Amino acid sequence: MSTEEGGAAMPEEQPDTAAGPPVLSVVVYGRNVQGHLAAGLDALAAQASPGVEVVVAAVGASAQAAASDRPGVTVVPLPEGTGDAAARAAGAERAAGRWLHFVHSKDTVPTGAPRTVADRVADLGDGVDVLVADHVRSTWRHQGMPSPDSKHLARQGRRDLPLADCPDLLRVTPLLGNRVLRADFWREHAEHLAGDDETYAAYAALLLAHRVATLDQVALNVRELRAESLPAGPPRGRFGVIDRYESLLSLAADLALPSAPRAALYDVMVGDCLRVVAREQLPDPVRKEFFHRASKAAVAWRPEGYQRPGGLEGVRRRILEEDAYTKYRTFQTANQQRRKLKSAVASRKHKVGVKVRDLRYRRDLERPVDPNLAVFTAYWDRGVACNPAAIAAKLAELAPHIHPVWVVTAANVPLLPPGTDHIVPGTRRYWEVMARAKYLVNNVNFPNAIVKRPDAIHVQTHHGTPLKRMGLDQLDYPAASKGLNFHSLLARVDKWTYSVSANSHSTQMWERAYPSRYESLDYGYPRNDVFYSATAADIRAIRDRLGIAPGKRAILYAPTHRDYEAAWTPRLDLATLAERLGEDTVLLVRGHYFYGGATSPLAGLRKSGRIIDVSSYDPVEDLSLAADALITDYSSIMFDYANLDRPIVIYADDWETYAKTRGVYFDLMTQAPGRVARTQEELTEILTSDAWRDEEAAKAREVFRERFCEYDDGRAAERVVRRVFLGESQESLPPVTPVDERTPARRPRRRRPDDDDADTRCHRDGDRLQRRGTAAARGGVPATPDAHEHRDRHQRRPLDGRHP
Repeated sequence: MSTEEGGAAMPEEQPDTAAGPPVLSVVVYGRNVQGHLAAGLDALAAQASPGVEVVVAAVGASAQAAASDRPGVTVVPLPEGTGDAAARAAGAERAAGRWLHFVHSKDTVPTGAPRTVADRVADLGDGVDVLVADHVRSTWRHQGMPSPDSKHLARQGRRDLPLADCPDLLRVTPLLGNRVLRADFWREHAEHLAGDDETYAAYAALLLAHRVATLDQVALNVRELRAESLPAGPPRGRFGVIDRYESLLSLAADLALPSAPRAALYDVMVGDCLRVVAREQLPDPVRKEFFHRASKAAVAWRPEGYQRPGGLEGVRRRILEEDAYTKYRTFQTANQQRRKLKSAVASRKHKVGVKVRDLRYRRDLERPVDPNLAVFTAYWDRGVACNPAAIAAKLAELAPHIHPVWVVTAANVPLLPPGTDHIVPGTRRYWEVMARAKYLVNNVNFPNAIVKRPDAIHVQTHHGTPLKRMGLDQLDYPAASKGLNFHSLLARVDKWTYSVSANSHSTQMWERAYPSRYESLDYGYPRNDVFYSATAADIRAIRDRLGIAPGKRAILYAPTHRDYEAAWTPRLDLATLAERLGEDTVLLVRGHYFYGGATSPLAGLRKSGRIIDVSSYDPVEDLSLAADALITDYSSIMFDYANLDRPIVIYADDWETYAKTRGVYFDLMTQAPGRVARTQEELTEILTSDAWRDEEAAKAREVFRERFCEYDDGRAAERVVRRVFLGESQESLPPVTPVDERTPARRPRRRRPDDDDADTRCHRDGDRLQRRGTAAARGGVPATPDAHEHRDRHQRRPLDGRHP
């Protein structure tokens, strides 16, 4: 794909001008909503055929990146903030097809649909302006659900008719994407068709058309986004429904359309207005005013001779025309009485079973929120760790007036740093603190029972950059989701106020996997700040605690879990690998227990200090700082470790199986942060030569860092604290330092065992770090990473039989 001077990408192969313009232009428009655009364009690109062109009116850098490098696709780059109407117009202006099919960037075109549509419109006469096609709907839970429109489309068959002879087409779902428009017709009536209101344009297209044809085959897959993931409009914005229909009925009158289509349009208007009154969550004064205005419209635009339907629907419409809002509410209440009675019975049964602590919790929820109380927890209440720990440490520095309390299981209480204020789940104080805290910070979700108070702030920090599919994206991967209740998941997600992100990739994937109204804090992961603040002395102290002898090369091996395996399966022969790497290399192994028992083939190597089991060592950031290189497979540790700009080797012996069963967001084999090995022999060859750190590996790491270390610059925790806890504006926060201007922590130079002065300094630094950690813990959290020193004495298992 080439790029013009003005920035618009043009297709590499231009249509054959001798053959005339393409029959159909598929105009994809808009921003890259929740990361869906690329998949839709992949499907379109795979269906390239003569007579069909694809034009992408891409709004913003993300959409332009998703649309780039696809042969045969014309990209019209548009600035961030361009509205959908302007994007459609820009795409239509560039389009060369005789017919236009508008597809929003979040939606997709099913396989075979472009060719089917092109063949259908090619057979239509010049008097036909609109082709109405069928569509399916997809949500986060269900894919390809049929529309209710098939009966209307099938009734007309292959005929093309004036709207007066097929008025029921006005009952077809009003989407611009299920109407294919003749290009000249679009341009002639741009005043009505190219405006901001797509629903109005969908109806107006039928009203303005000379003749209309139908296609009872699916031409569009509409992705319905969760309402909770979209901005909440003002309640009075629903009055636009009435305004829209009145404008359409006025247009029908100006066009002198016969009574049949006008009656059908009126019927649709009244039905939609009643649905708004009955189903939408509106304040009662707004609902009453909407009812009054809808009543006026129903009376003013009622066609002569119009007969209301029978039954309950006819009663509802009569009450609307009478503008009897109180009567309507009474009627509605009566119809709902049975459901309410059933609900009341269920509610009483529930109250009987509510425990005393739940009753206390609800009473505590009625007390004022404590603006100086913050709750922190990580990894399902395991202890002080990860992004919440780093945020709490910075909070003690910048906002000491806010009191931190950690949620921790009873079993892990002894592992907390001394002086850490904590609560144990299920206790009386737990419910009281959870009810009254202003701030709740977690790297996973809080339990379903926790209520999100309107004036409380929930911060979701996450605990990694996603390679594997997450949230709703696991729906198609049962081995990964394993019966996950997605409705409950979304209810928890809806409580988030903020979502912390380390890079644009994560931001986009979180929006797609966890669609809701939270605000993304594109500040970096606070736990990674230490990769820019740790000193050489800090790192020497860590290596001494781990038992890494001076002068040794340390390689961290950190594999991930496989959802498709019932039990742990060793993927490497660590004994053989350690032997091949030689005595100067130490393997830090973090994962499951590979071999057990006194007869383990690793026993001798463990005793020699060449393999160190760090599976229970926390924090993992210490291990990264201590390691000269990382070996991993698909673990998110690669994204964090990349901040250190040290070599990474991917061992991917089962990539195809993992990608197929777990689902992944990108191809790690072509976008790896360094060398990739598919067998142990390849891995050994990489590590015993210079390939693990050569120019090619460094270049791959550079590209990876630019993409995935985007916001991690050592000041993420500060940005979070200032924005969330101190209420500072986005503009006043420290700007993110570009990747190429950062200085990651460097590992200390290898020193001689007899360097007594250096050893003395290292141990002195270690004692200083321990004191700092204990002091920070009294403020609510140990500093990362050094303040975990005291906890390490209790929490970490002895390394190879030795105390750290």
